[in-house]
Amino acid sequence: MKVSDAVAKILAANNVTYGFELIGGMITHLVDSINQYGKTKLISMHHEQGAAFAAGAIARASNHKQLGVALGTSGPGATNLITGIADCWLDSHPCIFLTGQVNTHELKGELGIRQQGFQELDSVALVDSITKYAVQTLDPNLLPKQLQFAIDVALEGRPGPVLLDIPMDVQRAEIDDYLVEEVLSAIEQNKKSAIATHQLQRYDNLIEYVNQAKKPLFLLGGGAANSKFLEGFLDDLSNANIPYVSSLKGSEKVIVTDSYFGMIGAYGTRTANYALQNCDLLVVLGSRLDVRQTGAKVEKFAKNAKIIQVDLDKSQLSNRVKCESIHANIDDVLSFLSTQELAQKTGAWNLELKEKESFLGIDEYSDWSISPFQLFSCLNEKFRDKSVQYVADVGNNQMWAAHTLRIHKNQACHHSGGLGAMGFALPTGIGLHYATNDAVVVITGDGGIQLNIQELDIIAREDLPVMIVLMNNYSLGMVRGFQELYFDGRNSSTYWGGYGCDFQKISQGYQTQSVRVASFQEFEVAVSQFIKNPTPLLVEVIMQDARECRPRLEYGNTLDQQSPQIVEKK
Repeated sequence: MKVSDAVAKILAANNVTYGFELIGGMITHLVDSINQYGKTKLISMHHEQGAAFAAGAIARASNHKQLGVALGTSGPGATNLITGIADCWLDSHPCIFLTGQVNTHELKGELGIRQQGFQELDSVALVDSITKYAVQTLDPNLLPKQLQFAIDVALEGRPGPVLLDIPMDVQRAEIDDYLVEEVLSAIEQNKKSAIATHQLQRYDNLIEYVNQAKKPLFLLGGGAANSKFLEGFLDDLSNANIPYVSSLKGSEKVIVTDSYFGMIGAYGTRTANYALQNCDLLVVLGSRLDVRQTGAKVEKFAKNAKIIQVDLDKSQLSNRVKCESIHANIDDVLSFLSTQELAQKTGAWNLELKEKESFLGIDEYSDWSISPFQLFSCLNEKFRDKSVQYVADVGNNQMWAAHTLRIHKNQACHHSGGLGAMGFALPTGIGLHYATNDAVVVITGDGGIQLNIQELDIIAREDLPVMIVLMNNYSLGMVRGFQELYFDGRNSSTYWGGYGCDFQKISQGYQTQSVRVASFQEFEVAVSQFIKNPTPLLVEVIMQDARECRPRLEYGNTLDQQSPQIVEKK
């Protein structure tokens, strides 16, 4: 059996049904074998970065039940994958990356030269710090077990990306069939003997703290977002009138109930931050409590609360914020809590937050021509009972979305959290659809979309139900806001005097339907049309006066001192 055929069979046996690539000479055997075997559909992208983001989306959307694969040729193909690999690494999403490499006899080896073969590059060394496992396969007979080992490593413990670098002559080499059959047999055996990985452990102190607290609050982070017990646990919290909030990554899949008060942090909702600063117990599930969540004054974070942090990664515990730590799998903790009776609170704490929300949860953009609060409130209403995958790019558009979007059952909103990569949203949207078969709403800005705008062609070519909401303020708005705040308005590199490209013509060039809107009413119409006929659509929202996120935390302030200040009426 040819090695590349073995790769195709092992991927299929692991239920890797979608892959993404940009063809290059050093991956032709892999691409041909995967296509010939026909169990993994390969989508040809226009940039390897787009392929990497799309592949990562498979795990994101499936709660890590399924993996995607991205392929890149040697040299520039491999380097173009790196941003997507880093994104999976920092956000803890499993993904398989396969890179081609020059023939083994063309490798420089120990020679003191930069390169021997054309496009030769040490891909493994480049990704060593952002993968759970990376190896260059020099012996064809080792490839089947190396690939399966990589897949297992990607999924176990704290998930993450893996990479195999496969020279061209190794891909086309012949190996004994039994080497592949041995791996396939082990996969089948594991499927038959698979049992739940979580173990019911006791966390009596935790439940005692929760039941004794007068103002308990749960903070759901990215580490909790993919737990199979999350949805039921949130129902339990709501039934017990116990409030909960989320981090940016947690907000991806934390659904709305009467006890949810939104995202915390620098760009979080005022009510969520109020809850943090006034609770007497904060239980942090799978969040690393970075500076965007806590503000710079860590000692003032949740200043009235006993803090308990639960995380699978021991090194994340009691890191920036010193607190009581529980080193555990979130599934174990939520599984335990689901068996316990949560003390029914009187509702006074929840009612206090509801009253704050009625005062603080307002549209703070009424002075703009189009309010981001209204736009995302419209999406909440129009898609309320529909299956939809949202994905946001990085910038003001992401923070506006995270602040106002509310997720219901069969919905999610995906973010590039730790890496914060512009250009993330459009190709990720492609992967999200393949993983779920849902309609996709891509939220991006006039800056972010241009990093991977070429993937519009794929959306049109595949006729995907993707609506791109392009929020155009003719600038790189978030950084421009920093410049105006800290550099006396010197906006070098972020603003070009109103200049911008014609996105309508670009969209037409890629044969994607598009519409330009300049009012909230026009936006509503466009969204309704997409829901009625979910085909590729770019909605460019003209909002030149959109310059900032409100509220936002300025450096040195505590979470309950977001700008602009709102004075509560007595």
